[in-house]
Amino acid sequence: MRNEAEIWTQVDAKRQAFVELSDRIWGMPELNYAEVRSSAEHLAMLRAQGFRAEAGIAGLPTAVAGEAGEGGPVIAILGEYDALPGLSQAAGIAEQRPMDGSANGHGCGHNLLGSGSLLAATAVKNWLASNGLPGRVRYYGCPAEEGGSAKGFMVRAGVFDDVDVAISWHPAPFAGVNNPISLACNEVIFDFKGRASHAAASPELGRSALDAVELMSVGVNYMREHMPSSARIHYAVIDTGGVAPNVVQAKASVRYLIRARELDELHQLLARVQDVARGAALMTGTTVTSRIVSGDANLVGNTPLEQLMHRELERLGPPVFDAEDEAFARQIQATLTPEDIKSAFARFGLKPRTDIALCDAIFPPESGDGTHVGSTDVGTVSWVVPTVQMRGATYAIGTPGHSWQLVAQGKAPAAHKGMEHAAKVMAATAAALFADPAEIAAAKADFAARREGRPFVNPIPDDVEPELPVASADAAR
Repeated sequence: MRNEAEIWTQVDAKRQAFVELSDRIWGMPELNYAEVRSSAEHLAMLRAQGFRAEAGIAGLPTAVAGEAGEGGPVIAILGEYDALPGLSQAAGIAEQRPMDGSANGHGCGHNLLGSGSLLAATAVKNWLASNGLPGRVRYYGCPAEEGGSAKGFMVRAGVFDDVDVAISWHPAPFAGVNNPISLACNEVIFDFKGRASHAAASPELGRSALDAVELMSVGVNYMREHMPSSARIHYAVIDTGGVAPNVVQAKASVRYLIRARELDELHQLLARVQDVARGAALMTGTTVTSRIVSGDANLVGNTPLEQLMHRELERLGPPVFDAEDEAFARQIQATLTPEDIKSAFARFGLKPRTDIALCDAIFPPESGDGTHVGSTDVGTVSWVVPTVQMRGATYAIGTPGHSWQLVAQGKAPAAHKGMEHAAKVMAATAAALFADPAEIAAAKADFAARREGRPFVNPIPDDVEPELPVASADAAR
């Protein structure tokens, strides 16, 4: 019988090196496809741990991969390391204090996500070798999850075609198997072109692109009553055409994020938004072009994998935090509202409690009502390979995602403990799959049943290229 403690020991043996990796990544927060230093750190760690490693996979300069083992099934463990703009924050303090010389911050915990996943992959690599078992563990360092949809481009390039099972995790306030509900999405830029003129002397000669952007917003807002309640549409005006009010603006651009529960709903909703844009152009005598820049599919669940991961969570138990961890979490909670804390419990299907500030139990499978969900490019992977994710407890209950409070906790001892806990669960899940081929067969059968009659159309069209910054050309080799 497989001994879970053996794989947990492999994680313990490598823990400190990956805590240090996570802290280094926290200190170099880089945005979509500009994760040059972060990806180089992951590539160096892969090579240091004895993986067969490469950079620039799927044509993405900051995507890396490493493989270890021979023959047998391929189990992929997915990591991320991109940050968010405008979230600069000093670590370890419970007050908002941006750091000098930095505008970005790890407000979604991806410094922990990538390091924890690579720690799990390293433990599995060493476990396979020590037991002389066939099989390959593969780590994918995935850039640009925050709106760049890198995994969708990786799926399109076929890098998951030979993978049997994919495993991932995400930092959270609670620990448990992720309820596989997310929203499919597309990000689309609409560029309006009009005609400039003097706004006072000859306004009749002008055709305002900015008016078109505003009318598009009105039209989309009127759609909201007539679309599925689970759908979401957000926008940001990214070019107003100028700052002079006495000029009729000849150009303006707006970026829309369109989300729906299922892929087919997304395609329908996108077409309606595009119709609204064309209508706004007609009303203003302007022209409009649109371009999809990214897109994620919704998550496809896998019951055998989720049950397996939940069993491993129950065997390990929740992460163990001490009084100092709890005290700092209480300080963070003091910066939040009661609604923040109550909402965090509700999202995970739990009753609100006031006696804890950090997770002390494993939340049950399929918890929550699925109404407080976002989008992830892991969803696209789940349409082409059986996939399972867990949530790892790394921060104070109630901490909003994408907030300075989350950045402030990114190097805390509790974050490191939660990362190690997640790595043990992921590694144990992978080991269970390698040890029992029937588990992989069950996952594949469930995957095939869920996909039957549901054709997959990648939300990233074939002619769309990733939005690579110029600096990414110098990414790690």
